[in-house]
Amino acid sequence: MLLTGASGGIGRTLARAMAGRGGDMILTARRADLLEPLAAEVGGRAVPADLIDPDSIADLLARVGEFDVLVANAALPATGLLTDYSIDQIDRALDVNLRAPVVMAKLAAEQMVARGRGHLVFISSLSGKTASAQASLYNATKFGLRGFALALREDLRPHGVGVSSIFPGYISDAGMFADSGAILPRGVGTRSPQDVADATIRTIENDVAEVDVAPLGLRLVARLGGVAPGLSAAIQRRTGGDRVTAQLAEGQRYKR
Repeated sequence: MLLTGASGGIGRTLARAMAGRGGDMILTARRADLLEPLAAEVGGRAVPADLIDPDSIADLLARVGEFDVLVANAALPATGLLTDYSIDQIDRALDVNLRAPVVMAKLAAEQMVARGRGHLVFISSLSGKTASAQASLYNATKFGLRGFALALREDLRPHGVGVSSIFPGYISDAGMFADSGAILPRGVGTRSPQDVADATIRTIENDVAEVDVAPLGLRLVARLGGVAPGLSAAIQRRTGGDRVTAQLAEGQRYKR
């Protein structure tokens, strides 16, 4: 199993959970100092790589060799007003959040199709199902990733290769929301990194197309965003969603 973004909080939980299910883990991220101790802990292999580098993905997969499962978890925060981003920051977000998983899936799918088995999992966000104020760039990457995954699932179905997407809402204890220090309005709940890991394992074992990891209220807002985006936006305004996104943007500004 190849896991990207393995050194982050949710990535670490994913690595431990999948290793606990018997996965032979190959972990990649930029920071070797965080990656190597985790690889030793789960009995896996650390292969550092920077997915912003356009040549790094092919090099990474050449170093890794064959694998049966890809979990594309690496992502950059991209909330905030588009006008506050430099062109370089826009390019970084597009490269890591969308281009890297697409290119990695293309290269991984080639070997999986040849063997007649494999699974691709994309760790996305509920921001890939419903748009939010001050998140246009992040929405663009996650909406794009969802469309890509759904279409790719149909393309790879005849070849025995599964494709799944995980859509977390606000995740406590680790990840972008937890790191930002943003405060949710009363009544808006969270899920844990372990919930994301459990959903990921379930999609692999049962070949599920999509799984939302969020309380019922957020799942309903996300579903509404697909059929009535104006109403979904109004609900988010009334419940303080725009204020939360503004806090996310400020808390994550240094990671752009």
